[in-house]
Amino acid sequence: MEHLWAPWRIRYILGPKETGCFFCRKSQEADDAKNHILIRDRTCFALLNTYPYNAGHIMVAPYKHSGDLNDLAEQELADLMLLMRRCQQLLAKAVKPEGFNIGLNLGRTAGAGVEDHVHMHIVPRWNGDTNYMPVLGDVRVIPQALDEIYAELLKYL
Repeated sequence: MEHLWAPWRIRYILGPKETGCFFCRKSQEADDAKNHILIRDRTCFALLNTYPYNAGHIMVAPYKHSGDLNDLAEQELADLMLLMRRCQQLLAKAVKPEGFNIGLNLGRTAGAGVEDHVHMHIVPRWNGDTNYMPVLGDVRVIPQALDEIYAELLKYL
């Protein structure tokens, strides 16, 4: 039998569960390195996903707390898209993926894990990065630690 080690997951499994909006909390804290915030822009910010679909999974969110795109001003919508593009360019330079999954999940039915704060996902993809593990074992293998990918991405900013 082979073993899959993901020791960083124990903090999530045993740790206290967050209350409130982590996007709002993290964006208001001053410790960007601890929160893996990569970029702060005028109306939006970008951070690494703590529980990523793949190494380098970035989320872009407005500072405004809303789960509805219609609540965002045109400038906030434009900034969201421009920062998403900047993050895609950053990932292309830093980790050289072969493709990307980019998108929004609005509402629980659409798959939103955080329903009340609009955010975009930018997930770098490589040929063969998905295998039988998620299908059969309900396990995702992430090949690089958050702190390591955070440091790597900062080199390119």
